[in-house]
Amino acid sequence: MIETETSTDPLWPSDTDWEALATRAVAAALAVSPYGSLADARFTVSVSVHFGTDDEVHALNRDYRGKDKPTNVLSFPMLEPDMLGALANTDDGEVLLGDIMLAYQTCAAEAADKGITVAAHATHLIAHGALHLVGYDHIEEADAVHMEELEVKALANLGLDNPY
Repeated sequence: MIETETSTDPLWPSDTDWEALATRAVAAALAVSPYGSLADARFTVSVSVHFGTDDEVHALNRDYRGKDKPTNVLSFPMLEPDMLGALANTDDGEVLLGDIMLAYQTCAAEAADKGITVAAHATHLIAHGALHLVGYDHIEEADAVHMEELEVKALANLGLDNPY
């Protein structure tokens, strides 16, 4: 079972159920990855999603990545990618997959530039972040293309257009 825990800064619009959105986005991303079976695991797979501010994400980006600026989303995996395959053998009741942090001001500005809703863009960013939690990255071009393909599939399964 996948459990998504959320916290939301008051800057995020109150007309959206951010917890439900995060739950759907994480589940959709994992479903198109080789880790889709985590949804049916006998243990709880926990992902934390924080709908934060540019200031919060800026500080984390500076402190953990050495980039002194805000960014739209950060992911903090709790497991090394090579440990993901061994999860089927765990006897723990809960596995912490990791944390995803979104920056409201950057997310809202990017959504406006794309002509989409903040909710649609946040869904994409959470799916992107969830894929990072299970070992995907976009440093190399081939990896970036593969990750984008998975994101497009996940979003299509949620009825959202290709963000690229």
